[in-house]
Amino acid sequence: MFETIKYELKESVAYISLNRPDTLNAFTAQMNKEIRMAVKQASIDDSVRCIVLRGEGRAFCSGQDLSVIEEDTKLGDILTDYYGPMVRQLHSCEKPIIAAVNGAAAGAGFSLALAADFRVISEKSFFMNAFIHVGLIPDSGNLYYLKRLVGDAKALEISVLGQRIKAEEAKQLGLTTAVYSNETFEGDVHSFAQQIVQLPTKAIGLIKRNIKAAEHLKFEDFLVYEAQSQSIAGATDDYQEGMKAFAEKRQPQFNGQ
Repeated sequence: MFETIKYELKESVAYISLNRPDTLNAFTAQMNKEIRMAVKQASIDDSVRCIVLRGEGRAFCSGQDLSVIEEDTKLGDILTDYYGPMVRQLHSCEKPIIAAVNGAAAGAGFSLALAADFRVISEKSFFMNAFIHVGLIPDSGNLYYLKRLVGDAKALEISVLGQRIKAEEAKQLGLTTAVYSNETFEGDVHSFAQQIVQLPTKAIGLIKRNIKAAEHLKFEDFLVYEAQSQSIAGATDDYQEGMKAFAEKRQPQFNGQ
């Protein structure tokens, strides 16, 4: 079904692996499309309770494959036709998304990681806003997410200087949830994903909705939205299980419904 990515469902986790290791998983139009399709597939599959984005080989993603860009290509059209739809699919997904970064996440690869809800990285990994080195601005939603994570001044510094942000600095800046050892990275990622899987999935989706709504709603309007969201959460199986587990003084067993 897919040519540039791999899709695997394992213990309620959809693993979407960028699979062009010979190019450090550089983006092509086909890969943009396939990531969008895979995230959409995972979004509507009730058996999926968490999505993990990762890269095959030595890198997460090195950004756009510049070898396929022709001289007269209108870069804005590429964003409109391919990158925009891909990041919109990620942004609208209500399932929790983890970017598992093992190696470089540069350029639009950094943007892809930023679009995830969580970023976990190995000790050898780094982020890099490499756009400045070819005379471009960060794209694919990069600055939308980056400024929210690190603030305006740091986002400007990261984007203008275009330097590598290594694992420990990324942790200090709040760009990553955890730094894992290179040797145990795959197992640590799966363990973290399983931690997320055990949580009430619909409540996570509602939390994501409310965080986005808080960006544009006035406070009084947000309180109305919040109340509506809580009513939805209160009608889920997981709420009933959570209340029952609380009364019985045990750990809840959420089913994601």
